[in-house]
Amino acid sequence: MENQSPIRLKTISEFHKSRGLAQPEHPLISVIDFGTIPRSADIRGKSWIFDFYQVSLKRGIDFKMKYGQQAYDFDEGVLGFIAPNQVFKIEHEPHATQNQIRSGWMLLVHPDFFWNTPLAKAIKQYEYFDYAINEALFLSEKEEATLNAIIENIRQEYHANIDKFSKQIIISQIETLLSYSERFYHRQFLTREKSNHQVLHRLEELLNHYFDQEDLISRGLPSVQYVADQLHISQKYLSTLLKVLTGQSTQQHIHNKLIDKAKEKLSTTNLSVSEIAYALGFEHSQSFSKLFKSKTDLSPIEFRQSFN
Repeated sequence: MENQSPIRLKTISEFHKSRGLAQPEHPLISVIDFGTIPRSADIRGKSWIFDFYQVSLKRGIDFKMKYGQQAYDFDEGVLGFIAPNQVFKIEHEPHATQNQIRSGWMLLVHPDFFWNTPLAKAIKQYEYFDYAINEALFLSEKEEATLNAIIENIRQEYHANIDKFSKQIIISQIETLLSYSERFYHRQFLTREKSNHQVLHRLEELLNHYFDQEDLISRGLPSVQYVADQLHISQKYLSTLLKVLTGQSTQQHIHNKLIDKAKEKLSTTNLSVSEIAYALGFEHSQSFSKLFKSKTDLSPIEFRQSFN
């Protein structure tokens, strides 16, 4: 089962069929009441890829969604985002009960629906579509009500008689939904202070451990992707989180830790600048010296002399 290739659903009609739903009223967009989707064991234990966007708010679900190395359920008001070509997996939740009341909604939109509109390009700029599934958006009751009202507007327009205004009205509502989601994400960076600072603490531990290793010349400097992978967080989510908490990017945190280690070696050892650069993973001491001066306004030699 684990080695099976992901199942790709190319159209929204295929999604409806796979979930036992009637065919969508429009081939490129659908608003689904999650409580109306029949329970099915056939979708579990399998990996999936959609060729369309999915935004969903679900409650009372008896399964977990796994994306990358993490899994989460929908016991709370959680908003999830999946972009085309992202792989995710639906897993059985052994402690769930079949009597749970399922509620929520799913908005499915094929990229072709946005064709020849500004949102075709703009939707790719919303960073949360790159987030791993465990970085979902936790909503307050007020925020949830705001998004529910927008979805209801889309639903009503979707079920109404389609005319030349329908598409632009629906797209305007989707833009509003995405803008509110972005606002709520930035609120989450601030209000989930404890968990966010735990990420910051884990980042510090990770970088300290990395730069304490003896084989940095073979490993090289840690990349932003490496750091994000080790923390089980996407690059963009981590970068946005750090910007909110510290005003600095992930790359700046890596460089700051590197400079701290360099200062330690310059002030407490007799190693040459070249030896220190080599020990910290630089192939060329000139690159190390240039970075050090850009961060401290001193060359490594000048910094060392300041202690004498």
